[in-house]
Amino acid sequence: MRRIFTIVVLAALAWGGYWFFGSDAAETAFENWFEERRAEGWVAEYDELQVRGFPSRFDAGFEGLRLADPDTGLAWTAPFFQILALSYRPNHVIAVWPDSHRVATPLAKYDVTSEDMRASLKVEPQTDLALERLSLTANALSVLEVGTDSPVRVEALSLAMEQTEIEDAPRYRLGLSAQDLSPGADWQARLDPRDRLPDRLGDVRVDMTVLFDKPWDLDAIEEARPQPREIDLRLAEATWGSLRLAIAGEVEVDESGLPTGDIMVKARNWREILEVARNSGALPDGLFEPLSEGLGMLAQLSGNPETLDIPLALRNGRVWLGPAPIAKAPVLRLR
Repeated sequence: MRRIFTIVVLAALAWGGYWFFGSDAAETAFENWFEERRAEGWVAEYDELQVRGFPSRFDAGFEGLRLADPDTGLAWTAPFFQILALSYRPNHVIAVWPDSHRVATPLAKYDVTSEDMRASLKVEPQTDLALERLSLTANALSVLEVGTDSPVRVEALSLAMEQTEIEDAPRYRLGLSAQDLSPGADWQARLDPRDRLPDRLGDVRVDMTVLFDKPWDLDAIEEARPQPREIDLRLAEATWGSLRLAIAGEVEVDESGLPTGDIMVKARNWREILEVARNSGALPDGLFEPLSEGLGMLAQLSGNPETLDIPLALRNGRVWLGPAPIAKAPVLRLR
């Protein structure tokens, strides 16, 4: 009995020593990361850092967090931020956001509020911490541009990203689901000036696999974001009242961000969708009438004048409908 007791005490002391050693190492690693970012010209500050969770967790809590990357113009401030991990599985962490924080871009600043915004993140147990799996969820998410009073709201947001292949370059499968998306009063009035659509979209869903030029790891935060090179879009769809838009296809993306490939677009009540695109600025006014007439003829040939199934080609920086260019192709680059 005495021997068993001695073994238990020694094991407890060893585990306690491991925890205190690990917590001190984690705190030092965080401090060094912030110092390295400041040396590169970042704003990288916090008011307080504490590592807690003895004996089974390493829970790092930041108070008064401020980050800004001068190369991209992106900045983030938060009253607190938590990174939680089991002490025996430190490569699988939970990140917890505050109910309110601010994100700034070169174009505008945004106040973000939510309920229970958190992410589960598993990385490879190596120094570069390459991403294996990520899932992020948030409820009652609201994004308000500073200086306006009309936020974009999402009742429930879910984002998932999983590494599916590593060879010369990494491939990831991504999924997005947004339930009850409200564009906000200002955007609603702009997109739907005749007030014919409900104030909320139905579910918005995206399922795709993307080949990037390098892995999503620490370098993706510290240096430059990985850029897409191949996109297999299984489905992207959204409904808004009687409108439905679904897109699928495969494209390759060059180093300048221009896509080349073919996509299929299915649109229900497509005329109203064109009006929304024109009101948003995505479709130039000069293209609205000729495009509407051309698509109208295609719809008549298909037998359903309200629904379109149209193949589009992306070539040479343009979107082509048959032999006619109808718009500029989007530039697919991550800042």
